Amino acid sequence: MSNFRGIWVALVTPFRDGAVDYPALQALVARLLEQGVAGFVVCGTTGEAAALNHDEQLEVLDAVLQWVPAQQVVMGLAGNNQRELLDFLQDIQRRPLAGVLVPAPYYIRPSQAGLESFFRTVADAASVPVILYDIPYRTGVRIERETLRRIVRHPNIAAIKDCGGDPETTMALIADGQVAVLTGEDLQIFANLCLGGAGAISASSHVRADLYVQLCRQMEEGDVISARQTFYRLLPWMQAAFAEPNPSAVKGALALQGLIANEVREPMQACTQATLDRLRTVLAGLA
Repeated sequence: MSNFRGIWVALVTPFRDGAVDYPALQALVARLLEQGVAGFVVCGTTGEAAALNHDEQLEVLDAVLQWVPAQQVVMGLAGNNQRELLDFLQDIQRRPLAGVLVPAPYYIRPSQAGLESFFRTVADAASVPVILYDIPYRTGVRIERETLRRIVRHPNIAAIKDCGGDPETTMALIADGQVAVLTGEDLQIFANLCLGGAGAISASSHVRADLYVQLCRQMEEGDVISARQTFYRLLPWMQAAFAEPNPSAVKGALALQGLIANEVREPMQACTQATLDRLRTVLAGLA
């Protein structure tokens, strides 16, 4: 059983000449494991899942499961065709894994009752824990506070990736104690931990993951002053990591480190030279 706490990396999908670069993916995963991350979310937003077909997504998942213990792997599961999504869930669940990360159906903007029905249906069909992904600026629909509080009472929903942008909702979910509350906004990691949250599903933690892990450990030990210093050390990088649509800047930074190619799938665009120059300066400050 997974413990959805700490730093879970929203894993990029490295490409080279249009195809998934599995050697780079393996090396990246190994590096992050050595730095102590809690686990990985595969084929989420940062993994460019929307640009991968289902077969490619399963191939990436299977590859990661060769290198990472199942209890440290979460799979993204997004879509607005509910029947197709439930079929894909069954394919995913044929693998051992920690859980699935599920956002609201994008584009169609269901009602609050529709959202409750959707998450209940997915959770009922899940044989692994569900992490609810609340990200209205991508899905186009806001899950209201009381709706969220009802949804997460489902016994199969174990955590929430919180990108809702409402501190009162965040605090209510933490206070309720029904699920682990992981921030999906990297700039909120320190605040999440201070409020009693569980940690983060983070894109920027690809770089200096050891410092993100250190931040969590310092908070667990009650050393808030040191944790704050660690956070502010990371802050310039966190800000630069989202200078372009995610994951372009993260991939650019990893490319500067020689870990992957600076390549995304269109319509995403690779990190610009101006941002690469900024990243080079920021990364030098983190060394």
